[in-house]
Amino acid sequence: MVKPRLARLERIRTEPHAVQAELLQELLRTARHTDWGRQYGYADGLAPRELAQRVPVSSYEQLYPWIERTLRGEDDVLWPGRVQWFAKSSGTTNARSKFIPVTAAALEDCHYRAGRDMVAVAQTLYPDAGVLRGKTLALGGSLGPNTFRPDDPASHIGDVSAIIMHNLPVWAESRRTPPLELALLGEWEEKLERMARHVLTENVACLAGVPTWMIVLLRRVSELAGGAPVTEVWPNLRLFMHGAVAFGPYRELFRQLIPDERMRYLEIYNASEGYLAFQDEPDSQDLLLLLDHGVYYEFMPVEEIGREHPRTLTLEEVEVGPIYALVISTNAGLWRYQIGDTVRFTSLAPYRIRIAGRTKHFLNAFGEEVVVENAEAAVAAACAATGALVRDYTAAPVYFGTGAHSRGGHQWLIEFAQPPRDEAHFGQVLDATLRQLNSDYDAKRYRDLALQPPVLTVAPAGTFERWLARRGKLGGQHKVPRLSNSRELLDELLREAAE
Repeated sequence: MVKPRLARLERIRTEPHAVQAELLQELLRTARHTDWGRQYGYADGLAPRELAQRVPVSSYEQLYPWIERTLRGEDDVLWPGRVQWFAKSSGTTNARSKFIPVTAAALEDCHYRAGRDMVAVAQTLYPDAGVLRGKTLALGGSLGPNTFRPDDPASHIGDVSAIIMHNLPVWAESRRTPPLELALLGEWEEKLERMARHVLTENVACLAGVPTWMIVLLRRVSELAGGAPVTEVWPNLRLFMHGAVAFGPYRELFRQLIPDERMRYLEIYNASEGYLAFQDEPDSQDLLLLLDHGVYYEFMPVEEIGREHPRTLTLEEVEVGPIYALVISTNAGLWRYQIGDTVRFTSLAPYRIRIAGRTKHFLNAFGEEVVVENAEAAVAAACAATGALVRDYTAAPVYFGTGAHSRGGHQWLIEFAQPPRDEAHFGQVLDATLRQLNSDYDAKRYRDLALQPPVLTVAPAGTFERWLARRGKLGGQHKVPRLSNSRELLDELLREAAE
């Protein structure tokens, strides 16, 4: 099992352009008789430049009329056949949910293929971890019926993690815990409690999920074990495969919860739209871009975002350093779809990336262009300097006032798992790190002329969790956006903190 998977990954590293070219033609051939494929002439066998000229870049809102047809049960719209599964996407302040189609091809040739590859990499990097000698504790979301077609009990909407779990092959399901009836519970507080009690006596060797919610579960497991560290509960635990949020601010907290030097961590980039990348080197923040897993990539320079006819680059045209918005075409029927994430390349041989943030989740109220990657690094540096551990945070602008000398700035609302020794110093390190990482921010902070120092507000314990719970977004892959260009979200959280 391991050797064929590693050989596939080696071809991604050594023949990336050929792999992507083959994949694009396979996607076009498969979809040529769909309504979308006929409209855009996929039977012509388009080259990358022809695809970019003929097919528009689409946001979710622009693609939604086509997606809605699949939601309601039409066949052969964006991808051959009828789509039965839809991932309910989160990570936006927009009240309208996104419903991302998840086809059988996407499950098998994207999510499951990448999952098998990730296990092969973990076994190779950490042969002593014994990943397959115990069970994987997978913390996922929930599923519900497809309300767009109430007469079709086979169609469902839910978190992509729940869709993946529900459709796992028998061999993979046998290695996972807890059972589906617990893993897919919709009521999150009940789920955490029942999961913690169930997995207390399991032989857990690997964890998989979002760091924020895994912390809550591990703490409850420790409490049920009479305060014993997780390493005593699960002596064979060696690996955590994590995603959805940057791990840096949580690393020290996990070291406290799992005090074992043999514990290893691997990051994955598995979105509702596809399994896009994973960490393939130890102790690295770089992710190998997965090029033969049903996703064809284009990259939009950030200055093109929002333009009517944005310019995109192929894989051969990208450079190390600049930030690009991801544009993908997939075996789930998403065509030149702007996923909303931004990345930057750290290597071109092989192609490795770091997630920079969201196209809509950044701070640029004053031309400072702070992206999530900057924020995560600054919070991690401030924690390291002050002994703090962060549970959650968000930041938004402090707008210019009416006085002659008033200045703009950023307000950071932070919920600490362990408060800093010195709050003022935390803010100073946060500010200094942002200035070091981001020249635009540094220029605006020069002599405090445009931006004042960050305003740090400490949120009471449970603030972010209560905010998510009130909106029915507790658990799964739901999370509070790190950065916002408006104060709407921050002001809501401040009101939550005051109650």
